[in-house]
Amino acid sequence: MNRQIDELIIRIKELEEELELELKKKREEFHFVIEEKRVRFAEEVARQQRRLKSGLFRYLVESKPLNVLTAPVIYSGLAIFVLLDLFLTIYQFICFPIYGIPRVRRSEYLLFDREDLPYLNIIEKFNCFYCSYGNGLAAYFREIAARTEQYWCPIKHARRIKAAHSSYARFFEYGDAESYRKGLERLRGEFEKGKTGK
Repeated sequence: MNRQIDELIIRIKELEEELELELKKKREEFHFVIEEKRVRFAEEVARQQRRLKSGLFRYLVESKPLNVLTAPVIYSGLAIFVLLDLFLTIYQFICFPIYGIPRVRRSEYLLFDREDLPYLNIIEKFNCFYCSYGNGLAAYFREIAARTEQYWCPIKHARRIKAAHSSYARFFEYGDAESYRKGLERLRGEFEKGKTGK
């Protein structure tokens, strides 16, 4: 692979680590800790946040009527999400061991911690659950699809794609048949070495 691309990938990983340190500082600013997957705020902070909680009746009265009317359309996607979730789990449990691809850990993508926020009412908490599930499921799906693509067709597109997944940079250039034929098994072998783009 191009040395410059390798250097850029290393720099991106360094920036991700730097970002994680800054986010940790931000968490400290809001006085919370994560204990066994649960978020705990300092008692005084939690008390202040509970004072900002909007009551259920007030929340509904202040909502835009069209938001309330379209809510059933939005929430109807939940059934589709659950079916997709089930399919993805079955798919990777059946196929990934056959291909030698490590399974994607669902728990790393589907996070439900917003219920610990004292300033959210029950509707807001459900909305946050729904968005967390939809976006987490999309990320989980993307990683399963990325690992599948790395195994079966790791070739870059002719045109630039927006927001390529983390393994894409290591794929073969469009039209580079020789590299594809010579390197496909090597790229597949990266799964055994633990290189999944993460």
